[in-house]
Amino acid sequence: MYNPFLSTFMLAIEARHVIELRMVRLAWGGREGRAEAQSMVVEKMHAAGEAMTTLMLGGSPETVIARYREHFASNAKRLSATA
Repeated sequence: MYNPFLSTFMLAIEARHVIELRMVRLAWGGREGRAEAQSMVVEKMHAAGEAMTTLMLGGSPETVIARYREHFASNAKRLSATA
């Protein structure tokens, strides 16, 4: 059974972890910090457009949450590998 509270709660925890990793990258500055800042904006715009499209085409909020969790997982893996 799907529990929207649990999925949203897990999304918040995963987001906090990615925010922490990104803040470290931004604090280091340099070329990597600038690249992370640019990719962060592009990723957020892309993810918002993807969520909007999913909902407009009849997708469920659960689908959007699951997709956001996939994005956070890939970002956490990428940022952790270079930390």
